[in-house]
Amino acid sequence: MAHVYDRLMEDAPYAHWQSYTREMINAYLPGASSILDLGCGTGEITRRLHEDGFRVTGVDLSSDMLTIAQQKSPASIQWLHQDITNLEGLTGYDCVVSYCDVLNYLVDPEQVTQAFANAFEALRPQGLFLFDVHSVEHVEQHLLGQTFAEVYDDVSFIWFCDEGDQPNKVVHDLTFFVQQGATYERFDEQHVQRVYDLQDLKQWLKQTGFNIKQVSADFQTAPHSDGDRLFFVCQKP
Repeated sequence: MAHVYDRLMEDAPYAHWQSYTREMINAYLPGASSILDLGCGTGEITRRLHEDGFRVTGVDLSSDMLTIAQQKSPASIQWLHQDITNLEGLTGYDCVVSYCDVLNYLVDPEQVTQAFANAFEALRPQGLFLFDVHSVEHVEQHLLGQTFAEVYDDVSFIWFCDEGDQPNKVVHDLTFFVQQGATYERFDEQHVQRVYDLQDLKQWLKQTGFNIKQVSADFQTAPHSDGDRLFFVCQKP
């Protein structure tokens, strides 16, 4: 999927994640200069934050994603192949971000709490942790049981969303057809995500040691929790 990811995500609201990050840093930690991006993928958000003047590090579990990120980005961005539930050697950052529902790929609560703990340890005192997740309502109302498809000249895909074997788990079965010369090559991938209750996420964040500054939805900066994508602003004491 790494090789077609940018092609299929051309319309993703990367500029919104970029501006949201700037606004939250300006509101809660003016002067922040370093950002750690957990689950950076092909580095679109990481690169944009670098263009804003931040010193950035991108972390992802997919070496293929990181290869593409490195190829299209300045050499001054650091890319690390690590699991966000098992980070090593990362400390002192002003801000940690994890966007585009990365944390929904952690399908066990223990993985989520470990990722929270790793973000906490990577931050300096007063540092910010900014992340988003799918809301339970969004998955129930807009994803489960749905089929999506896109067709372009060089690539197309069919995406089935089905209920998983546990509550609030969703299985994404994707089939891609990618042009290779005069023919199309098919490949299949399965992605599994899980959504968590808002109150559980708040409890785990507080148990980790974070102060929750605000929760909002769908890139809005005013606090509210009614939307498809929930955004959290947390601060290390």
